[in-house]
Amino acid sequence: MNGYRSFTDLILSRAQETPGRAALVLLDEAGGPGGGQTARTVSYGELDREARSLAGWLQEHGARGERVLVLQSCRRLFAVSMVACLYAGAVAVPVPPAGGRRHHEERVTGIVKDAAVRIALTEAADAPEVSRLLARAGYGDVACLPVDAVPGAGPWHRPDLGPDSVAFLQYTSGSTRDPRGVVVTHGNIMANQAAIGRALRTRPGDRLGGWLPFHHDMGLVGQLLHPLWLGGTAVLLTPAAFVKRPVRWLEAISRYGVRVSGAPDFAYDLCLRRVTDEQLAGLDLSGWETAVTGGEPVCAETLRAFAERFAPAGLRPEALTPCYGLAEATLLATGAVRGPGGEPARIVADAAALERHELRAPAPGAARRTLVSCGPAADGELRVVEPESGEVLPEGRIGEIWLRGPGVARGYWGRPAETALTFGGRTADGDGGHLRTGDLGTVVDGELYVTGRLKDMIVVAGRNLYPQDLERTVQRVSSLFGAATAFAVPGERDRIVVVQELRARGRYDIDLAALTAAVGNRLTEEFEVRPGGVLLVRPGTVRRTTSGKVERAAMRGLFLRGELRPLHEEILPEVRELMTAGAR
Repeated sequence: MNGYRSFTDLILSRAQETPGRAALVLLDEAGGPGGGQTARTVSYGELDREARSLAGWLQEHGARGERVLVLQSCRRLFAVSMVACLYAGAVAVPVPPAGGRRHHEERVTGIVKDAAVRIALTEAADAPEVSRLLARAGYGDVACLPVDAVPGAGPWHRPDLGPDSVAFLQYTSGSTRDPRGVVVTHGNIMANQAAIGRALRTRPGDRLGGWLPFHHDMGLVGQLLHPLWLGGTAVLLTPAAFVKRPVRWLEAISRYGVRVSGAPDFAYDLCLRRVTDEQLAGLDLSGWETAVTGGEPVCAETLRAFAERFAPAGLRPEALTPCYGLAEATLLATGAVRGPGGEPARIVADAAALERHELRAPAPGAARRTLVSCGPAADGELRVVEPESGEVLPEGRIGEIWLRGPGVARGYWGRPAETALTFGGRTADGDGGHLRTGDLGTVVDGELYVTGRLKDMIVVAGRNLYPQDLERTVQRVSSLFGAATAFAVPGERDRIVVVQELRARGRYDIDLAALTAAVGNRLTEEFEVRPGGVLLVRPGTVRRTTSGKVERAAMRGLFLRGELRPLHEEILPEVRELMTAGAR
């Protein structure tokens, strides 16, 4: 895999060496039980030809070094556009496909502004909507090109790229109005691809894939670029296909011999809840050697239940591989495939001690929490640091996770102050150049255990509460409960607010007041806190990022502005006053 100055050089080499090999296997959304999806195969030669044609057009229109928006729902066109940007020496800016929702439009136009986008690549079906969106936001001068209707272009010229050349901007999840673009260079990609290969033990020619969206780092770097880096094949279905019928993901793995695939914890949980016994009987997961779980906190119970549920289909427990990563590190930061029988290590910790950022075994009868190892560092250095003092903490102490290595990105596009703060972490002894992840964790026996996130931490009466603990506790109140989010709202004292989805669709002939009271009682019993608000809402209300993470900050904003429409709510008067002020 060595000897290439850029990822562009590597893909060009793949196309020259094995033009007939399948680069992409694209599954449709139709398909019935038993893996009945139909597939379209795109060879390396086809991908190369289409990308060269588009790259010629981009170069003719001055895209070299410029930011190019990649906004497509068609996975083939997205792949062509991404490779074409690499071929043209342009800086790709992947964003979610057109969706028509206000917060989505705000995010896209915010990215167009932040990146100073010059060209938008879309598809014929979406081009009118994208053009109108850009015009409404004052960016009518951005050229909008449907990639499935590329006009004639001049000849393509191979760009002179090196490790320091910028390949793409990966915009992080978070505020739709203030997105931040992580600057990923060709050197970052190559280093992180090598780290992924070592950690997950991928091999040249492997079949990898899944359903994750390409505008997110886990889908783009892990399920599109890594197969291309290997000279292998990406087997891909759409996020919509997975959500409509989760078994399609497992059918694709079974039918097409996918060795490595992954998703956030919620996807494994969705399979547990919606894959039937009949569907399970038609699966063969014995070839699924690495089932990556990452992108959000890894739940020990989900891992145990998934391994048990799908063991009859041949899934081995050691296949489940928790990893930790983030866009600022290109993708993977920690993780490792286990040997036969080597399930992920776990630590049962005292829940009250974790609130004080202490790791110790629980006393008899005390509340406990199971932490799952996300493995050792995949590349470079991993440190756990006291975030205020910069003191490097020993194993077993909880602090902020800091990273340093060749896969860590250059910084945020056009944001020198934020780049210095996030990418210039300096320890108490003066050692600089660390990425401050904002995540909390501890290292035990050389392996990372993620415990929470600094910004999401809820501090009530001097206690540090992890929102995911509150959310999981609430979800155990009723089988009717789906996704939930917990966050703090400011006041004389911070108050906890819980927004809980009901799974029942259109049938709410249940005692909502009793359910709301049960949520408050459970939180009081387990955490000795009284929530300032409990809202029961319809499915789909709780916002998630494209990787499945709950957007707590966005949900807090919607709550304070009074923009949520609950089926039932119980809110304390002092919290109601905050909502009134927020609405003003």
